Amino acid sequence: MRFAVVDIETTGGFPSQHGITEIAIVLYNGSEVEGVYETLVNPHQPIPPFVIGMTGITNAMVEAAPSFHEVAPKIYNLLKNRVFVAHNVNFDFSFVKHHLKEAGFDLQTPKLCTIRLSRKVFPGFPKYGLGHLCRQLNIEIENRHRAGGDAKATAKVLDLVLQNNGERLVKEMLQKENREQLMPPNLPGHFIQSLPAVPGVYYFHNKQGKVIYVGKAKNIKKRVVSHFTGLDLSKKRQDFLREIYEISHSECPTEFIASLFESIEIKRLWPVFNKSQKKFEQLWAIYQFEDNRGYLRLAIDKKHKNAQPVQAFSLLADAHRELWKLVREFELHPALCFLDKTIPNEWPDTTIHNEQVTKALDYIASEKASYIIKESNTAILIEKGKFVGMGPVGHLEMAEPTAPAYIAAVKEAVTPYAENEVIKSMLRKYLERYPHRVVRIVE
Repeated sequence: MRFAVVDIETTGGFPSQHGITEIAIVLYNGSEVEGVYETLVNPHQPIPPFVIGMTGITNAMVEAAPSFHEVAPKIYNLLKNRVFVAHNVNFDFSFVKHHLKEAGFDLQTPKLCTIRLSRKVFPGFPKYGLGHLCRQLNIEIENRHRAGGDAKATAKVLDLVLQNNGERLVKEMLQKENREQLMPPNLPGHFIQSLPAVPGVYYFHNKQGKVIYVGKAKNIKKRVVSHFTGLDLSKKRQDFLREIYEISHSECPTEFIASLFESIEIKRLWPVFNKSQKKFEQLWAIYQFEDNRGYLRLAIDKKHKNAQPVQAFSLLADAHRELWKLVREFELHPALCFLDKTIPNEWPDTTIHNEQVTKALDYIASEKASYIIKESNTAILIEKGKFVGMGPVGHLEMAEPTAPAYIAAVKEAVTPYAENEVIKSMLRKYLERYPHRVVRIVE
């Protein structure tokens, strides 16, 4: 069996938006290394400072390096007719496959993950990241976080797997990878086979390569296959299936990150078959005013262009839910918030009521603070209540997450994205459900 053990360094976590800065390929025949290919790559985009700090690859180093298009023929010829092997293979495979496709090469090769193999062949280790695994197996890694060093170490891991009766397991994994799935008539089977069983966002493309549908999933492969099962024979459904010629995907560390990224991508790509997040967003808002009796009032109304609301919502139901929450938590009179139209026998004291409304407004203002949500190894950054972006921060290990240096590093690590009402609603609900996962930023 012939293997190509691959490792890459990149400018970020999404193949469609980020570039490869370095790639290494170790050619291995199951008993010995046949050759090694290694090169820096010019990604034609700035390398984020946190990536430079982790890998040591600078913008100056890649400036004179070849572009991926230049080295794509060499890479494709090295990978074809071999089993693509990597540690956390879906990350490396998705990047290499995507950039090869942009260069005009369609990589169709089985893949193996040395993390999954190691867990089965060497059970009981506390962690299976490449660094931890190599320490457990007494494998020395030269140039950690560089493609060449990590690829050579991964090849040694694969060699130990095969030496420890792992050949049968490798064959079983490859058979499972190649099983045929149900699919639309114009979709080749390899698109299903290459999908990972991890959280992320997936894209259906038409014959011209245009994205016609974007979805998110806790398990990409399972969710995509679910689109093609069932007995819906309607013309609308069949027209949809006939339009699918390709599938691509972007992996995400958690389902929540995938939900945010799905909304970002729907707004960016405006796919023809997505309906839910493309509807006209009739915005609603909670407003504050003082009536002629001196009461501070809170009221729900349509969002006006020239009026400053206390809070804005995409759905009227969300606005009602939030206002009732304020009424309960701050003991406001429902009639003074237009939630109860019956006239009470006795109105509350003006001063006491206004103090409670002020406390409610202060609480809302506190929700517009700056904070970081950390989901797995990804940080979501909100500044002054506004979604800024998200990005990988697994390399940032600091004892004090509120330290200015950590916060500055997070701000450098995140990729900026446009906010929309769907994202605002998701973040609001997340904060209510998981307040312990929020790190407040003191301005």
